[in-house]
Amino acid sequence: MPPKEIFLSHSSKDKVKLLEIAETIRKHGLPVWYSEINILGAQQWQDEIGSALKRCDWFILLLSKESIKSIWVKRELSYALSHNQYEEHILPIILEDCNHDDLSWTISLFQMIDMKTIDASSYTELLRTWGIGYNP
Repeated sequence: MPPKEIFLSHSSKDKVKLLEIAETIRKHGLPVWYSEINILGAQQWQDEIGSALKRCDWFILLLSKESIKSIWVKRELSYALSHNQYEEHILPIILEDCNHDDLSWTISLFQMIDMKTIDASSYTELLRTWGIGYNP
């Protein structure tokens, strides 16, 4: 079943890869939420993140050396781990080698997608999660 909406948890320092991944997911007809594009001026960003976490039904965690140090990524993951809507809907994506256990010991329990090299093969694997074929 395709997601209603996908929450992308990330470090702002991974913006280039985030934008590429988000755009590809969108081009395949799936709605994606992430802070850089969905929070507008004058909005309370922490409230907007909370609303998105409540609304979304899939949680993608972009793993990098920066994201594992982010207190906001840790908070977002904590929310996802404790709410039933994300049961079996948490998908860690490895952007670079990092010690993801520094973020949470639970990460290693999930099937991860290696996107250290972002290419057709990694997009095929990602989109297969929702039964969608990759179309460059």
